[in-house]
Amino acid sequence: MADITAIAKQFVEFYYKTFSGDRSSLLALYRDHSMLTWEGTPIQGAKSILEKLVNLPFGKVQHRITSLDAQPSSPSVASLLVSVNGNLVVDDSENAIPFSQVFQLIPDGGSYYVFNDIFRLNYG
Repeated sequence: MADITAIAKQFVEFYYKTFSGDRSSLLALYRDHSMLTWEGTPIQGAKSILEKLVNLPFGKVQHRITSLDAQPSSPSVASLLVSVNGNLVVDDSENAIPFSQVFQLIPDGGSYYVFNDIFRLNYG
């Protein structure tokens, strides 16, 4: 298996850059059996996930990553579990919001798709 941390970093950089630029382009990263849990609400299917992401109540967002961890998630498939922590800056707000996000990435051809995605804001 290739260096999983490098793959995870590359994926996370691409995901958050795309999220900040054109969220509708994230559709290619999900499949009909993919699942997103957004703040405790489960959403299944690429189109439903995309609908949630493009209709979030903010225009501009920046993800500032503070930690990233990756592990293989199967002994037989080159899948990855990626955990991200960081801060969100929404619509140029002065107050960043801590967040955590976990992705399970499944190989698909020469790339990966998001099978599971769990997102939480970390208020405290």
